[in-house]
Amino acid sequence: MAEAGSWNDKVIAEFRANGGKVGGIFEGAPMVLMHHTGRRSGKQYVTPAVYLPGDDGRIHVFASFAGAPVHPQWYANLVAAGRSTVEVGTETFPVTVTELTGEERDRVYAEQASRFPNFGEYAEKTRGIRTIPVLALDRVAG
Repeated sequence: MAEAGSWNDKVIAEFRANGGKVGGIFEGAPMVLMHHTGRRSGKQYVTPAVYLPGDDGRIHVFASFAGAPVHPQWYANLVAAGRSTVEVGTETFPVTVTELTGEERDRVYAEQASRFPNFGEYAEKTRGIRTIPVLALDRVAG
């Protein structure tokens, strides 16, 4: 089940049907499907996101919520759990979840905004309201 309903469902289906690739506004962007559990509801969710590849396979995701004034629910769910499962391409694997802060967060966010300018626009929309969180997802060895 997807957090934002039928739109996410379509993106997820396209991702899975095309080996992790999607078209439309996401064409050419690296995509990840994040599995998470509602911290209050206990429901299982899958949420698609554009990510920034990092060193050693690290996946950086951005809780931009397209510049909304509040954080997306997936962010709170992932942080609360500290672990998740993700789908990248045709692979599915467990990850740990770490929130980046300070200079590291700012550096990673700036890199994403340089690659995808809409992330810069999201930061402008939220300026003075909230700082968009950046999470690092690291593959669990095993």
